[in-house]
Amino acid sequence: MERALYGPDGFFVSGTGPAAHFRTSVHASPVFAACLARQLEMVDAALGHPARLDVVDVGAGRGELLRALLAQAAPELAARIHPVAVERSARPPDLPPEIDWRADIPDGITGLLLATEWLDNVPLDVAVHTPAGWRLLLVDPTTGQETPGPALSPTDTTWLTHWWPPPSPSTPAPAPLIKEFVSSEGPDQDTNSLITDISQGEVGGRGEIGVGRDLAWAEAVGRVARGLALAVDYGHLRESRPADGTLTGYRGGRQVPPVPDGSCDVTAHVAMDSVASAGERVARCAYSLVSQREALRALGADGGRPPLSLASRDPAGYLRALATASAAAELTDPAGLGGHLWLRQPVGVALDAVVAR
Repeated sequence: MERALYGPDGFFVSGTGPAAHFRTSVHASPVFAACLARQLEMVDAALGHPARLDVVDVGAGRGELLRALLAQAAPELAARIHPVAVERSARPPDLPPEIDWRADIPDGITGLLLATEWLDNVPLDVAVHTPAGWRLLLVDPTTGQETPGPALSPTDTTWLTHWWPPPSPSTPAPAPLIKEFVSSEGPDQDTNSLITDISQGEVGGRGEIGVGRDLAWAEAVGRVARGLALAVDYGHLRESRPADGTLTGYRGGRQVPPVPDGSCDVTAHVAMDSVASAGERVARCAYSLVSQREALRALGADGGRPPLSLASRDPAGYLRALATASAAAELTDPAGLGGHLWLRQPVGVALDAVVAR
């Protein structure tokens, strides 16, 4: 998965960028950036309005979110923002010069660290439960053929035992949450989780081992000196893990089998409670974990229809408000982008100061 996504010919390194393949909250509407701008204002106030306010976007794509945040910020705030895009691909030629571009997360961040749909692309291993116990799942990168492999390491076994318990037979499987498609054609048939059916060797489903993601998020939080680390991603919690996992692929606006050959995005939802626990051990502060629907509504994006009286007083204003409400409704739809989870992990500031109610 590491090579397929970030190797010399990897999907995120040599391709055209995520926007050409799937629709994220960043690409869906400027309403998302407007809400994050309000979140940034709260962080700025909690820090006492520092002369330099770092905004670090991890997994920045082509810098779309930082561009939007700079455009949304008030002039006084924009003048103090130090925007940093963290991405492994080459710097886009049209990126504004004020945005720094680097391959690693800087140290000593005072401000806001953003990770919107980054963790779901941090590589992980998949395990299958066989009659002989947990085994790593091996995938042929050219054909997608799957076979059970060696036993897990003690570290991976411990993580699965604690964070990915086997589902109860009486517990219904949660509804799947998938990325929005760029095209309207939807997914190819049989693209969720399985590439090749090897279920005859499985006795207890699959687990997606989150050790690497926990370490990646803990490292990111550790780079924040004071401020807020915010992760936004599709995720699940311990009590409702998907029995067969979430590993899948995206290419050209369609959901496709997750063959790790560099031709498609390979992604899996995030065990957000495990990630939050890893960050908490570093930040040593309370954290907030809520749905995107709840977070965006608290930041002013309620998706409510504007009053009809506005249509008679200001028809153009009514149409603008209606368009904004429609965009907010897409971002807060619990069956789509609103199904994201928001993890706010403050460092050196009070949680209440950076969480809108």
